Amino acid sequence: MLKNTVLCSLFAVGSAVSLPGAAEAASAATLEYKHNHWHFSGPFGSYDKEAVQRGFQVYKTVCASCHAVEQLSFRNLGEKGGPFYLDKCPAGVPESTNCSNPSENPVVKAIAAEYEITDGPDDSGDMFKRPGLPSDRIPGPYANDQQARAANGGALPPNLALIIKARHHGPDYVYSLLTGYEDAPISVQLGAGQYYNPYFAGDMSQLLKPEYRDEEGHPLDGVEVPPGGVLAMKAPLADGIVDYADENVPETVDQYAKDVVEFLTWASEPKMEQRKSLGVVTLGYLLVLTLILFFSYRAIWAKVEH
Repeated sequence: MLKNTVLCSLFAVGSAVSLPGAAEAASAATLEYKHNHWHFSGPFGSYDKEAVQRGFQVYKTVCASCHAVEQLSFRNLGEKGGPFYLDKCPAGVPESTNCSNPSENPVVKAIAAEYEITDGPDDSGDMFKRPGLPSDRIPGPYANDQQARAANGGALPPNLALIIKARHHGPDYVYSLLTGYEDAPISVQLGAGQYYNPYFAGDMSQLLKPEYRDEEGHPLDGVEVPPGGVLAMKAPLADGIVDYADENVPETVDQYAKDVVEFLTWASEPKMEQRKSLGVVTLGYLLVLTLILFFSYRAIWAKVEH
């Protein structure tokens, strides 16, 4: 059972303070992203299904209160390669049910039914609410961008369905950001509602305290501007914030971050495993064809007198 939903910051909900000109170019430095061995990396990489399932749980519990995954429908969760795909039905499900079909997948149907979908109009011309269906898109937390900005101090929470593809070194970036919140260095003064993260590109030079700047506002000689920037919301993850069914999986910020990265990577490319499988088959076909052509060439030209 999940604990209460908490607000999610993340991925540029808050804006880093910026300075024009050369100072801005110099301020974009961040710490080197933390590197992980991801299951999906490399030409033969694949998703860790259990990690993707846990990542969806983290997204639903923590991030869904601010961020949408607009490209995803509930049925995508039950398609082949998805976190809740079933090749056969579990015990207790009628034999006539085709659980490999996302529309009949009992897990997907149960997840969809937890959401309330606005539909209509009905025969009277009115919109109405109904439980979600596998064919519905996963609804976001806000009705429109204006509502989202009003709820987040003017910042528009980005859609997370493609966040991994939209950021350089996406998996490592997201993981580093989620686990990288720190107390601000002693040389800077943060305003209300600002939270320091050395992995978020920004400009910390204008946040230096007066004693660390000259009359023109530039850093004094020998003063090092801290890397990173500030976000408008605090760290979204904390130890124990999500209850995992598997007691052997640690309920820590580090584990939550890894799992949600696994889910968001799948969300950005749900057909990755099929694509890689097709690529391996294609390369094998081309290799065999190359060998056939090579030996055919040798056989044909071996009979030609020089």
